[in-house]
Amino acid sequence: MDDRFNTIAGWVLGGGIVLLGASLITGEYFKAERPETMGYPIAGVVEEGAGEEEAEPPIAAFLQTADAAAGEAVFRKCTACHTINQGGANNIGPNLWGTMGAPLGHVAGYNYSDALRSKGGTWTWEAMSDWLRSPRTFAPGTKMTFAGLSDPQDRANLLAYLNAQGSNLPLPAPPAAETPAEAAAEQADMPGQGDMAEPQPELDPATTPRTPGTVGGPGAPDVSGREGQEKGQ
Repeated sequence: MDDRFNTIAGWVLGGGIVLLGASLITGEYFKAERPETMGYPIAGVVEEGAGEEEAEPPIAAFLQTADAAAGEAVFRKCTACHTINQGGANNIGPNLWGTMGAPLGHVAGYNYSDALRSKGGTWTWEAMSDWLRSPRTFAPGTKMTFAGLSDPQDRANLLAYLNAQGSNLPLPAPPAAETPAEAAAEQADMPGQGDMAEPQPELDPATTPRTPGTVGGPGAPDVSGREGQEKGQ
């Protein structure tokens, strides 16, 4: 009876060892690592560098070549919620006639969200561009569900169209271009790798040994007999 039990226990133990070894070998053989370049986006996985947006040039740079006719085509995305004709009725969103340059929340009788009403200020070129780029970022808590226009030239075209509908804001001046001299000056102000001198160790006179040949130290020449000679000169 004991021999049969020992035999069965041995087979069970051996089988467990074989399964454990097989799982370890299989795991190493089929081990997968995340590739450096993703072939397709995976939900919940953020690529390295994601979220680091490059600084966008000022909207004034795009307004210099803005096309109101192209902006009218962009405005078609807005017609589901807005009217823009003079005296037009409010819809899901307020009527947009004469909006550029007007205070935020200026349309009488429209129930603006607290987020936009409390924002304050006027619809400048920059403010309207930021609003159209991302309403939720411009006024967190806004009722406007529009995702926004990421293309700055589309926004500039739309701004030009809005400005032609009952508004007449002058175009902002184009942003000043950086001259080669200014770029060189900025580069010169930046410390280079060779500009940083390595710190030198400070010597402690109490602990620093004197080297042979220094005045008064071990190995210095004997001048004890010269004092009298010098006085007699």
